[in-house]
Amino acid sequence: DAKEALRLQKENNFVILDVRPEAEFKEAHPPDAVNVQVYRLIKEWTAWDIARRVAFAFFGIFSGTEENPEFMQTVESKIDKSSKIIVACASGGTMKPSQSLPEGQQSRSLIAAYLLVLNGYTNVFHLEGGLYAWFKAELPTVSEE
Repeated sequence: DAKEALRLQKENNFVILDVRPEAEFKEAHPPDAVNVQVYRLIKEWTAWDIARRVAFAFFGIFSGTEENPEFMQTVESKIDKSSKIIVACASGGTMKPSQSLPEGQQSRSLIAAYLLVLNGYTNVFHLEGGLYAWFKAELPTVSEE
């Protein structure tokens, strides 16, 4: 949970990896958190990318996203594979089954944690409740705006 994440960061040198978009990160994030967005805004203007933008817009989403192809490369440049990492996004998701979600709730942080483990990171943890829980608990935050 959020309070335990703060304790682990302070006492045991855990790194908080915030995988939210950069704009959200700049609004507020845990002190010393590292930001590498797992999804990014669609950047290119090929016919395929324009079609994807239109599809997002059809559902009222005007800033469509795609997987960040440089996610692992950027993480590896900022965080050593032997580091202890707590992955966080806005909502957190969960692997705990519930009546309405028998397979849990997927989130950006769970996807990022999975990618880290696939790529050789061994000390990967997940922030239950996401940064929403961190902010709700009124834990320290930093803003870059």
